[in-house]
Amino acid sequence: MATILIIEDDSAIHSLIKEALELQGFKTLSAYSGTEGKLLFKQNEADLILLDLMLPGMNGEEFLQEIRHTSSIPVMVISAKNDQTSKLELLTNGADDYITKPFDVKELLARIHIQLRHATKASVSHMKEIHYKNISINLDTREVKINGQILRLTGREYAILLLFLENPQKVFSRANIYESVWKEPFFDSDKTINMHISNLRNKLNSDDTNYIKTVWGIGFKFD
Repeated sequence: MATILIIEDDSAIHSLIKEALELQGFKTLSAYSGTEGKLLFKQNEADLILLDLMLPGMNGEEFLQEIRHTSSIPVMVISAKNDQTSKLELLTNGADDYITKPFDVKELLARIHIQLRHATKASVSHMKEIHYKNISINLDTREVKINGQILRLTGREYAILLLFLENPQKVFSRANIYESVWKEPFFDSDKTINMHISNLRNKLNSDDTNYIKTVWGIGFKFD
């Protein structure tokens, strides 16, 4: 699960955010000043930063400006400043999102998931290969290997596998899969998706690992 660095000097807000994130399964790092946040960022691997602006020591604007010289990590600003000028300046200077205080925790969590999803897809798009357990995909040649052996997939099977690998652990309904791979609204029966999933599953299971799990009543996920 992703690790999130919280840089917030208000202990009540900090505790609220930390508890909500950890209930969602996230790992958290806590900093109560910009200087402490900078130190934790250098010493640890984080996937996203929640950044207050009014901080002791180094303020949020300075922190953001400094880390943007070396990192493209998603940064979500959480601030009481709600004027449009402040928001636009922060977004222009490297913030990925801006949420004003007081905020709804559910909205904050939803925005965090969006930013992490975007970051995952962006990192995948810059890769030439994707590796997952015994599976590897060369994105240039579209060559798929399992345990070093080439796997012969149809175009649809390849697209479905790539969809799963770009979104590990995400549960896809049959409609999600159809609309993502076929690029058209889902008006088909479940048989088309079931057939392709079954064929892909059989090819992947050549090493006795059940990669594609059925989530009953919902769809499928890659595990």
